[in-house]
Amino acid sequence: MEMARLSDLIENFIKELMKEAGKHYIEIQRNELANVFNCAPSQINYVLETRFTIDRGYIIESKRGGGGYIKIYKTSISNNWINKIIESIGDNISESKARYYIDALLDHNIITSREAALMKAVVNDKILPFSQEDKNMLRALLLKAMLIEIARNK
Repeated sequence: MEMARLSDLIENFIKELMKEAGKHYIEIQRNELANVFNCAPSQINYVLETRFTIDRGYIIESKRGGGGYIKIYKTSISNNWINKIIESIGDNISESKARYYIDALLDHNIITSREAALMKAVVNDKILPFSQEDKNMLRALLLKAMLIEIARNK
């Protein structure tokens, strides 16, 4: 199985577990999850380190050893969090990083799937008829404007 595809499956599985648990966190065993997906525990670590990050609104608590566990907390999103994203965007942003932030907003129910689709359409490389540098600058301005509006109306 392709690595990116496996990572997507693991990410979606964890998110589904969180949804089913109905809590703001879940506790999992790294090795058990690796057995479910027939992969190395390091693959689980990779997914946690890249898909469940603070800037995506998650906190990971990990205890290694015999009774080791991983707790994944879904944090509440505040205007402060949105402001930190705006600051981190700076003067330019790639399309993939912009999509990353949009997906985080969607994951935390800050925006609807329709709003996410509209935002992704606006930041799409194909609609911005400029040099890559200018695209990244314009995309940053557009994304920041949308985030400011989201924070204002939250």
